[in-house]
Amino acid sequence: MRRNPSVTERRLWRLLRDRKLEGLKFRRQVPIGPYFADFVCLSCRIIIEAGGPLHDEEHDAERDAWLDSQRCLVLRFPNTMIAEKPEEVFEAILAAAKTR
Repeated sequence: MRRNPSVTERRLWRLLRDRKLEGLKFRRQVPIGPYFADFVCLSCRIIIEAGGPLHDEEHDAERDAWLDSQRCLVLRFPNTMIAEKPEEVFEAILAAAKTR
């Protein structure tokens, strides 16, 4: 995924990279325990997931429960929202970071 991200992941990465969001440092395709996070801000312990067609709700629930037990907050955004309303995605991430 890191070498060949989806169009949506590339678009989201452009929003997050280079500390564009209030100076927060995001990394992509980060291993956390037995999982890989699409994007993560380690200082806030926020994980951002782009919701593509390959996501399995049951697996995602199990994964989210494990990440929650590690004190991580998982934010999932559908591909359509990332593509059509990037400012809302940006605002939601920023709001979550401010509460952390």
